Amino acid sequence: MKEDFLHYIWQFQKFNQSPLETVNGEFLEIYHPGMHNIDCGPDFFAAKLKIDTQVWAGNVEIHLKSSDWYLHQHEIDPAYDNVILHVVWEHDVDIFRKDESILPTLELKDIVLTEIQHNYYKLFAPDKKWINCEQFFPNFNEFDIEAWLTRLYFERLEAKNNLITDLLHQSKNNWEAVLFKSLAKNFGLNRNGDAFLNLAHSIDFEVIRKLSQNQFQLEAVLLGHSGLLNDNFEAAYFIQLKNEYVYLQKKFNLGRAIETRPVFFRLRPDNFPTIRLVQLASVLVKTKALFSAITRVKNKQNIYTIFSIEVPEFWKTHYNFRSAHKTRNKKLSKKFIDLVIINTIVPVMYAFSKSKVSKTDYFLDLISEVSLEKNSIIQNYQSLKPGLFTNAMHSQSLLQLKKNYCDPNNCLKCALGAKFIKGKY
Repeated sequence: MKEDFLHYIWQFQKFNQSPLETVNGEFLEIYHPGMHNIDCGPDFFAAKLKIDTQVWAGNVEIHLKSSDWYLHQHEIDPAYDNVILHVVWEHDVDIFRKDESILPTLELKDIVLTEIQHNYYKLFAPDKKWINCEQFFPNFNEFDIEAWLTRLYFERLEAKNNLITDLLHQSKNNWEAVLFKSLAKNFGLNRNGDAFLNLAHSIDFEVIRKLSQNQFQLEAVLLGHSGLLNDNFEAAYFIQLKNEYVYLQKKFNLGRAIETRPVFFRLRPDNFPTIRLVQLASVLVKTKALFSAITRVKNKQNIYTIFSIEVPEFWKTHYNFRSAHKTRNKKLSKKFIDLVIINTIVPVMYAFSKSKVSKTDYFLDLISEVSLEKNSIIQNYQSLKPGLFTNAMHSQSLLQLKKNYCDPNNCLKCALGAKFIKGKY
């Protein structure tokens, strides 16, 4: 048994409460269990109880055994001086306050509802499973799953909103700059995302805005300031780019190139940093006020149109500066644009919506138009509930579910797990 189960039991009062007594025979009446504390200190704040004839307001601490109080050294921690009730699964020793009085203790093991205990042990059975509720997931109510996934998606957006808020502060509330930096990180994908974001941070957006009038100049600055023009190649186009970067570096006082140089290792050619930076430049050159254009979109097809770009002729026959290949257009694929929608456009539009008095939730329609992502996690959930998950909002929510609830065994904080424990799934 884990302590978080006892937190759940206490928070939702899942035990027989008539009548209640402490281990020392004191009458106990619970007016309010308190507010769950997820940080350090007592487990529940501001509880209100009646012990015998005295009404108490204070904190509640929860342990598997009473002796855990001493194991955790709460007796020397002033943060626990205001504990008015000790709630334990099993009482094995009295706890003394500073005034030598015994801290009232409630023992749960004989009063917790039998069904709750039974369901808890079924959910956390020791046999190895992909997720704890794997055998029960197919029976979960589809409405409950949909409602929980919607909440999880907003939880995921809120987590991404923290980065966007930081970008907005750094950019002095310039949403065009925020979108550029977010796009840069997205174009770098997992392997080069941080390097591309550092690159975007290192160049004043006003410089980017000015250079977006000229594909060659913007390309030279993005490649040069990322360190991708540091080497020496014989290709004429490379020499032209390098000379242009040296000129623009001085003109705009750009300083030295970033230290975190993008990498090529373990990347498919379409994801080489040279190609992705050139494509990013093409997007910015094609649509000058990109953020303003994005705010006017109505559907996914509008986004596809905005990101339908051509790369310069040199890059149609090159992935880098070393060797040539047969001509390829190297347009952004719809799959890649979908990732841009999922990881950049929708989170930025969500953050923008939160910052305005007039709220809009069109980003929910947009994410719902994007196809379900494909990976092993999504496929496993699909096998448990075939046909239910159909779009990117579902897949993003399922990734949030797996990482933040299933993997760390936070089943009691999951709406589906909590329903199962109650036997109401």
